[in-house]
Parts: sequence; C-alpha cells; structure tokens
Amino acid sequence: MTAMRPPLSRLRATLAAVLAALAVLLLPAPATAHDATSTAYAEVTGTETGAEVTFDLEYDLLMKSAWLYAEAYEAKGRTEQLRQLKLNAEAVRDYLTQRFAVTHDDRPCTPAAAIDADIHTRGTRPFALLTLSYACPGDGEGPYGISSALFPDAETFVHSTKTIVHYDIQGARGSQVLTAAEPTLETSGAGEARQVGEFFVLGGEHLLFGLDHVLFLLSLLIGARSLRDVVLTATAFTAAHSVTFLLAATGVVSVPGAVVEPVIAASIAVVALAGVFLRDREGVSRWRLPVVFAFGLVHGLGFAGALGIDEGWSWELLLSLLSFNAGIEAAQLAVIAVVFPLLLLVRRTPAQRWILPALSTPIVAISLYWLWDRVTQTV
Repeated sequence: MTAMRPPLSRLRATLAAVLAALAVLLLPAPATAHDATSTAYAEVTGTETGAEVTFDLEYDLLMKSAWLYAEAYEAKGRTEQLRQLKLNAEAVRDYLTQRFAVTHDDRPCTPAAAIDADIHTRGTRPFALLTLSYACPGDGEGPYGISSALFPDAETFVHSTKTIVHYDIQGARGSQVLTAAEPTLETSGAGEARQVGEFFVLGGEHLLFGLDHVLFLLSLLIGARSLRDVVLTATAFTAAHSVTFLLAATGVVSVPGAVVEPVIAASIAVVALAGVFLRDREGVSRWRLPVVFAFGLVHGLGFAGALGIDEGWSWELLLSLLSFNAGIEAAQLAVIAVVFPLLLLVRRTPAQRWILPALSTPIVAISLYWLWDRVTQTV
C-alpha cells in the first residue's frame, strides 16, 4: 500500500512555521552589527587616594563619540591609533569624565588631568585601553558609587549599550552590568542575587543576539536525525564550550581573537554543509560528536571574550562566570525547544529534500562571508 502524502496545506503550514521560527531567530539583533550596539568594560580598583579605572572600549566608537574627525576614528593599525589617542587625549578624557563617574560617600571623586592609553584587539576589532585615576574625598571608609552613561542612545552611533564593571575597592569585590535603566552601582549595596541575575541575562542575550553562535546551533539541529542526536550533540557542545569559557575567562588559556573568530565562522560552514550532505551516510555518527566537541572548545573562547574579565581568581568572579554560562545554556535550550520540533515535522514530508538544503544555504553563505571578512581583517 502506498503511504499517503500529507495534504499540501499541511506541508505549506509546516514550512511556514519553520521559516517563521528561523526568521525570528535570525532577525538583526543589537549585537549582530558593528554599528548597532557595543559593550563597554571598566575595571575599578582602589588606591591610596581613591580609585583607578581602566576602560576597555571600541576604538572607532570612542573616537566618534568624542566627536573627532574621520582621520581619528578611521585610523588603521596600532601605531596610528595610539598616535591619534595621544593627539586627541584631551577630547577623549573629557568624554570619559562626562560619561563615567566615581563617588565616595555621595561626594564626587576628581579625575586626574591625564590618561594612560594603549590599544589591543578584542575579537577582530581594536579596543582602546584607557586608565584614569580618581582622587576621592574622605578617609576611604564608606561606600563607593560607580556610574556609566558611555555610548548612550542619544549619540545615535549605537543603542542599548551595557557597561560591565568589575570592581575591587575598599574590601568590596564584585561585578555588575550597568544599563541606561540602571546606570549606577554602590559597592555596599551590590548583592549576589543581583549579580547572578544580571550575568544570567547577559549570557542568554549573548547567545541569542550573537548570530554566529545561533547559526552554529541551527546547523547542528538541521543535521540531527533524532532527539537522541540532539541530546548528544548539545551535551558535547555544552561541555566543550563550558571548559574553554571558564579557562579563558580566568586567564588560564589565552588565544587571540584573530584566530578564534575565523575558526568560529569556519565551524558554522562545516557543520551546516555536513548536516545536509552527510547526515544520512554511514559512519557519520562516529565523527559527529568529536567534531562538535572540538568546535565547541573554540566557541567557548568566543563566549569568554564577551565578559572582558581581566582579574585574578575570586569567588565573585566564579559566580559571574557560572551565571553567564547558565544563561547561555538556558538560551540554547530555548532555541532547541522551538526549532527542533518544527524540523521533525519537516522531515516527515517529502519536501525535506529541498527544505533542509534551502535552510542551510543562507547559513553557509553568511558563515563563508564572515570567514573571508575576519581573515582579511587580520592580514
């Protein structure tokens, strides 16, 4: 007896549901475009006279926000960027002191007249490392306040900027995410529950709005043949990226972003192509998990770069890392719960022969473009 084919209307409905789910996941999110949003990093440490703040900010965005000419924000190469920072040191300092403040006992601390500057690469983008000292009133006792309004929406260059602050001052240590809605922290009032919640949300946002990680996960789901495959590959990916994430974030492992970012792009293309053309071949299952695990190690290095942590080991640091990683896993499970049931429906129809390649084609195209772009940026 010939098996009955599903009605055309059902097939169309299934395909529409899959495409709609993928469209939602692949919508341009704040973190997917260079000029859409940014994360600022600030490390605050106590000194004999007050505090010292080391900023870690996107170079070109900083120079644009300080309202400098294209010669400054379009500068290429570390030597020229350092020269531009030196030439425009006063404008950069003025911008930082207008947008970032430190207080002690509700009294403002006075920023120093000069800043120290350096350039390094985060991922494939140049970031400016700027150190500014603050002289604070009082005898050092009492809480410190830290406020950030770096790169606000009103400047129109970016939106939804977050400032990740790590502080170690007067015996108070911790991390907090400052936003336009909650731009200030007080060292005596920052609680562990808030720290856990903020970094959990930050981790979830990083996976969902980090298009490269989402595309890698979608490629794994397209290539999975059963729920067992999904569980095994998701477990391998989670275990791998958790290991390198913790090692890289605590400084045990250090791999340049110029290496990590192109490999992440290549991993997406490889998994997407294999998921379509090798999914049903014999022996594929033997190499699938080792390959996913290996690529997961690289993605973990990419996750670590989002936190901007450059400090010694502490329980406060571990709390932030575990919360961030838990947020990543929760977002990953949410993507699987939405997409995989729809893919199962597709696989029960004859149209799977063209639907799955159709879903993978744009993923391969985007990842190959990223690979080319990231390699050429580092050459």
